[in-house]
Amino acid sequence: MAQRDSYDAVVVGAGPNGLAAAIALAQSSLSVLLVEAHARVGGGARTEELTLPGFRHDVCSAIHPMAAASPFFRTLPLESFGLEWIDPPAALAHPLDDGTAAVLHTSLDATASGLGVDAGAYRELFASFVGDEERLFPELLGPLRWPRSPLLLARFGVQAIRSAQAFADAHFETGAARALFAGCAAHALLPFDRATSAAIGLVLLLAGHSHGWPFPRGGSEAIPFALARYFTSLGGEIEVGRPIRSMQDLPSARAVLFDVTPRQLVRICGDDLPSGYRGRLAKYRYGPGVFKLDWALDGPIPWTAPSCAQAGTVHVGGTFEQIADAEAEVSRGVHSERPYVLVAQQSLFDPTRAPAGKHTGWAYCHVPHGSTLDMTQVIERQVERFAPGFRDRIVARSRMSPGDFQLYNENYVGGDITGGVTDLGQLFTRPVARLNPYTTPNDRIYICSSSTPPGAGVHGMCGYFAARAALRKAFGRTGQD
Repeated sequence: MAQRDSYDAVVVGAGPNGLAAAIALAQSSLSVLLVEAHARVGGGARTEELTLPGFRHDVCSAIHPMAAASPFFRTLPLESFGLEWIDPPAALAHPLDDGTAAVLHTSLDATASGLGVDAGAYRELFASFVGDEERLFPELLGPLRWPRSPLLLARFGVQAIRSAQAFADAHFETGAARALFAGCAAHALLPFDRATSAAIGLVLLLAGHSHGWPFPRGGSEAIPFALARYFTSLGGEIEVGRPIRSMQDLPSARAVLFDVTPRQLVRICGDDLPSGYRGRLAKYRYGPGVFKLDWALDGPIPWTAPSCAQAGTVHVGGTFEQIADAEAEVSRGVHSERPYVLVAQQSLFDPTRAPAGKHTGWAYCHVPHGSTLDMTQVIERQVERFAPGFRDRIVARSRMSPGDFQLYNENYVGGDITGGVTDLGQLFTRPVARLNPYTTPNDRIYICSSSTPPGAGVHGMCGYFAARAALRKAFGRTGQD
């Protein structure tokens, strides 16, 4: 139970954004209570034995390029609180049907050298940003505001505003380069003909060259655990196992920050928010869902392309055109028979994930919002396509449908793990169009989830900027970002 009846600030939801908000507030010498409905902190970053004893699987997020690139997390001494990053030899591999694979390395030259005649175009495109990431990522991972590096951001924006289709057609000829970009662009869960659908692909490729695509030793939960330890070292308090159903469930506070999506914010706050604002939140759009599998394996995934065994992440889906078709089908409410599948194979590089000689596999595909269709056979068939004999290595599996995701975490509405659609109409106006998207008409209430800019990802920047807003508005602290 909370140790007092009132605090300067209360944060509801102990996912990475809620933890980031709590830390930023506690760093300003405020009394802060962090409340979590689950039995432990983590949100979308928890680890469980989902299949068999000794096999540790990441329940939601698994690979963390944006955590490694996060401007806020990079200021925190998380390694001193138990976080240890693992960087596989390659960030990402994308297998093709001819037995080869496009590979994303931290080295720009090494990546470009595997892209044939597109080597020069790829190198030229990213060379203009690699080396400037310390200036660029703070611009990208935040709300719309006057940029500190306007020319750099403008150069990036010219590329990012395009559709993934237009971007790929303009820059790449080879199947390898186009597929490598497609697998990254598909993280946005947008059809490839939509404006801004190129943006997340560019960000993820740049993150790979800047910081790699690492994951934590022991499981994704190591990130929130380290954040929580640091928060409590600042004097913050955490209460777990306490669902919040209304404002009356909370102690008195000058500011309450919610790491929830608009649907939960309306339900919890009720008449504490004006009806007009609640009506705008009710129009917030949620996106496609995911269907996820975790495997206990008696050996590593037997990829045809040897380079896939060097990567923590493997994008399965074939060519640019095949991935584009699969994502377009999902956007139309259709279940693809050849879906784009994200695969993580952490146990190749982290022996804490499985018993000696055994391995884990983690994978999901995109499905229509609220889907109830079992995609197990479809996903496994896609992996088998590039790793013959894979199914023979499955000892046990765990399934999570969109409904299972929502039961596990109410923020995953309909299985949407991104906190809402990230198209041009909702990328910067999430959750509603306001000068400061983290504030509400109630001066005490703020929203700090991935339903605010910059959106999904384990980076904590939504929480950080919400805390900055609360420090200015509720506590009169000037000079905040």
